[in-house]
Amino acid sequence: MPEFQSERAAVILAGGDGTRLSALSREIFGEEIPKQFCRFWGRDTLLERTRRRAALLIEPARTLTVLTASHARFYRPMLETMSGELPLVQPSNRGTAPAILYALMRLKKINPNCSVAMFPSDHFVDDEREFMRHVEAAFRAADARPEETILLGVEPAEADPQYGWIEPGHFLANECEPVRQVRRFWEKPPAQMARRLMWGGCLWNTFVIVARLSTFLGLFLIAMPQLYEAFRAVEADLGAPAEAGRMRRLYERIRPSNFSEEVLVKCPFNLAVLELNGVEWRDLGEPRQVRPLLKARPPLTPWPNTCIARKPQFGSGSAGSL
Repeated sequence: MPEFQSERAAVILAGGDGTRLSALSREIFGEEIPKQFCRFWGRDTLLERTRRRAALLIEPARTLTVLTASHARFYRPMLETMSGELPLVQPSNRGTAPAILYALMRLKKINPNCSVAMFPSDHFVDDEREFMRHVEAAFRAADARPEETILLGVEPAEADPQYGWIEPGHFLANECEPVRQVRRFWEKPPAQMARRLMWGGCLWNTFVIVARLSTFLGLFLIAMPQLYEAFRAVEADLGAPAEAGRMRRLYERIRPSNFSEEVLVKCPFNLAVLELNGVEWRDLGEPRQVRPLLKARPPLTPWPNTCIARKPQFGSGSAGSL
């Protein structure tokens, strides 16, 4: 275990439109709702469940939640419960790469020496504490090897071409955790390739990623230098009154881009993977991924007519309680 432990922060990605689940949300809740704001199980939205999960390890005051302005009617009630948390509202949805870089640049203003865990807000996790123990292990690995970006991978349940796939290599020498080098990364390969990857022992990418802040930024500098420089140009105004106007103009001119396709695929060097064990995990991207879970784990209470009918309540779990 490394002697040094960096200060830890979290970024929750909740700015996507969730269009692939729009038909299912309309069927269940009576309207099309971005999936992170849906309450498939009980009283909490997927986003609230992600916030609660992250808070098991990381203080809410060090958690930045990336939202999108067009979803304001869904997240506005939640903002009232975000005691100490840091909401970050994008002017528009331009994909995961700008959302992640925006969050990282804001964290750089707050604590440039921190390590960061990236959490999508549309996942199912059956054992949140065990899941966060793996995130804790990824933080320890990042402290031991600050040049590495640690991906959480999971054994695939099927040869699904809609996932990112990780080919793990050798275990890293003298590592405090069972972390393996990433030989190659595939984002949504063709179906035949997905079958070959599954047979070859590759892992699904959960898109839960842990790295030093400087390491994350280095990936953007290498893989997407133009986007990185565009955000660098507005860095001085982040956290200042001029931020909203500068970001609106920036988002008007940048193209949509995907972090997995345009960063991870291009930068397999210095990527490592920690396998998630003992936890049932699913990405809830499409109806065919959600329906079996709803059948196997029906909600304990009836679904409301709308996902925004109730003011959300955030769990009171404290960080460090694993």
